[in-house]
Amino acid sequence: MAKIKVKFVCAECGAEAPKWLGKCPGCGGWNTMVEEAETVVKAPVGRTEAVRTKEKPRSIIDIESGREPRIPTGMQELNRVLGGGLVPGSLLLVGGDPGIGKSTLLLQTASRLALQGLKVLYVSGEESVRQTKLRADRLGALSDRLFVLCETNLDYIEEAVAAMEPDFLVIDSIQTVYRPDVPSAPGSVAQVRECTAQFMRVSKGNGVATVLVGHVTKEGAIAGPRLLEHMVDCVLYFEGERHHTYRLLRAVKNRFGSTNEIGIFDMTEDGLREVANPSELFLSERPLGVAGSTVVASMEGTRPVLVELQALVSPTHFPSPRRMTSGIDHHRMSLVIAVLEKRLGMFMQNQDAYVNVAGGVKLDEPAADLAAAVSLASSFKDLPTRPYDVIFGEVGLTGEVRAVSRAEQRVKEAHKLGFKRVILPEQSLKGWQPPAGLQVIGVRSVADALKAALE
Repeated sequence: MAKIKVKFVCAECGAEAPKWLGKCPGCGGWNTMVEEAETVVKAPVGRTEAVRTKEKPRSIIDIESGREPRIPTGMQELNRVLGGGLVPGSLLLVGGDPGIGKSTLLLQTASRLALQGLKVLYVSGEESVRQTKLRADRLGALSDRLFVLCETNLDYIEEAVAAMEPDFLVIDSIQTVYRPDVPSAPGSVAQVRECTAQFMRVSKGNGVATVLVGHVTKEGAIAGPRLLEHMVDCVLYFEGERHHTYRLLRAVKNRFGSTNEIGIFDMTEDGLREVANPSELFLSERPLGVAGSTVVASMEGTRPVLVELQALVSPTHFPSPRRMTSGIDHHRMSLVIAVLEKRLGMFMQNQDAYVNVAGGVKLDEPAADLAAAVSLASSFKDLPTRPYDVIFGEVGLTGEVRAVSRAEQRVKEAHKLGFKRVILPEQSLKGWQPPAGLQVIGVRSVADALKAALE
């Protein structure tokens, strides 16, 4: 009889301890230790031999280098995030809030790959085969090369993969799959870790592009040990505001491409629709000629995106004014307000300040500093901005405006959408020519930018 041993494992970093601890000794997280029963068993001979490799160390000079082949998914936004398409033998992890559209995205992708002649296996551990068929009917994702399996036992899934030999495999979700020889419940730290490791061996050994769907915690991180994200080749987060129809697909780890790219989709009754021009979507409801509203040109990877940045400054009767942001870093707004007070003499210590990026977009680059400064000053002075201006630039502590990268692409995107003027750092004007018919104003300081934007 196998000997059962109890241990405690951190759900964040996977650190083990013989007894429960309030604070994890590995990552320092509180209340993350979970009880886990470990069974010491001898692995079957067949599985041990399958895992064993007989490769010998080789000189890196003798190894042939070649570009990894790509499989186009049929969805340009997904190809952009992945770096050009799926890589055979890669292991991907897709996470997102419940009901955000993860299963819809993967079922549409599986259908388009099947229409290209690839053999696709969709393993659902949360829905029955009939439920998956109903979703496929609604999405129009029907193909004779798309196979559906409702199973949670890892051994049975491996048998189906070995018999079918698919080109693309979807596991929805990894928290429902379990290994019979691991005594923990499905979704536990041990089960998620062992099942992911086995899928990694299956993916690498058979050259099958595998996608794992992962649940997320209330903090927004993928549930399970942090080791899960280290084992896979690519980690994608499917994000979206509950009150908006569009969805953002963002890569936080990608061994085969950039992690700065985002894909934008619009959720409709017929499934996800790709958004080819996100700037037009984010600016569709923008008010014209009002105080506190500016348009900033932001870069999401290699794609320029124009979004509206709004600010509201109003008097307060409390001793400490409120500073609230949505879509930009709170500390960057505090820096911009300090520059406006110190360098431009705007007394905002008795004013509440609110900054919001319309549409729920998150701007994490310093190029939005200048637009935030103009929006705050416009609302503070109650002076409307010009409706056809685009502003971007980084603001320094002395009030100077610093250059930002890819200025030419930002200006071309503004010209394509019909804007008349662009206010940008003067140092970013070097080495390229602005498009004809577009007025480009280079500024050295925040004072110059306010003079050009508000007068």
